[in-house]
Amino acid sequence: MATFNLLLLPGDGIGPEVMGEVRKIVDFLSRQGVARFESESDLVGGSAFDAHGVAITDAAMKTALAADAVLFGAVGGPKWDKVPYQHRPEAGLLRLRKDLGLFANLRPAICYPALADASSLKRDVVEGLDIVIVRELTGGVYFGEPKEIVTLENGEKRAVDTQIYTTGEIERIARVAFELAKKRGNKVASAEKRNVMKSGVLWNEVVTHVHKNEYPDVALEHVLADNCAMQLVRQPKQYDVLVTDNLFGDVLSDIAAMLTGSLGMLPSASLGAEDAATGKRKALYEPVHGSAPDIAGKGLANPLAMIGSLGMALRYSFNLGDAADALDKAIANVLAAGLRTKDIAAAGQNAVGTTDMGDAVLKEFQKALG
Repeated sequence: MATFNLLLLPGDGIGPEVMGEVRKIVDFLSRQGVARFESESDLVGGSAFDAHGVAITDAAMKTALAADAVLFGAVGGPKWDKVPYQHRPEAGLLRLRKDLGLFANLRPAICYPALADASSLKRDVVEGLDIVIVRELTGGVYFGEPKEIVTLENGEKRAVDTQIYTTGEIERIARVAFELAKKRGNKVASAEKRNVMKSGVLWNEVVTHVHKNEYPDVALEHVLADNCAMQLVRQPKQYDVLVTDNLFGDVLSDIAAMLTGSLGMLPSASLGAEDAATGKRKALYEPVHGSAPDIAGKGLANPLAMIGSLGMALRYSFNLGDAADALDKAIANVLAAGLRTKDIAAAGQNAVGTTDMGDAVLKEFQKALG
């Protein structure tokens, strides 16, 4: 039986609550002999700042670097709005992405038939939606230097954020998108702003080059990022795999998430480069939703995105595809049976809590595994 090292970083807000439901499934997998998971937990975000004065400690980073995968909950909240910028809760996640080399963020947007009416769009627009946004995660404007606020001679302040991309950074994220498309609908849309940004011009050129020389059998479409945002709301099912930079990926993936009815439904995977010797990748898995401090501790949070993130870990880090399929099926079955947390419940519909939803998924998962 394979053994995997798993680091759990619940974080802030609803993070610990939804991570608790994942722990149940991990423990069940170990008991069933599907795999042995040796898991550790640590602090990240605001909770880490409260305890240690930083958003993530060097010791936690060392554990993350040694882990086969990291499961991450959520960070942030009004409590930490005034902490020093370099120690803000989000700095913990950014350090994880940077130090682990997690350059490829995969964000699926799937609209389950049972939830089509929960979307703010018409059922026929979103029913059957199944797209993946591949977001470059370690470059671009979030990491470019200079990044500063300076006071000018006339007393005004000037803020600067720098968008930087190299050929190599664009090539490797393009390859992830094309490889993923080959296993799906065999088409990629690449989004940038080449009409006003030099980084967009380079992005377009490099993606085109990679396509022509390595993936000519995959359909490629170029789309301006602002038009892409509009198209995601107008006709989202025209896309299959959508690849874009860090900033636009942040925005477009949240738009795609809401097409499905709730941010509480969607998982994500952040992957590093494949090790030439072992074929393994550093990886972090997290729900798309935030820390939702307004409902933290009330047992109202939707755990499905966190559970789905575990499913992606089973698939991409642990090579447990059958278990991942069974977990996906369990989520679909629970929704088809009518269970809803508050964020996806229709007006007047009774909603279940975090624990009840997690228990229902675990029960269906046990059935699906046989």
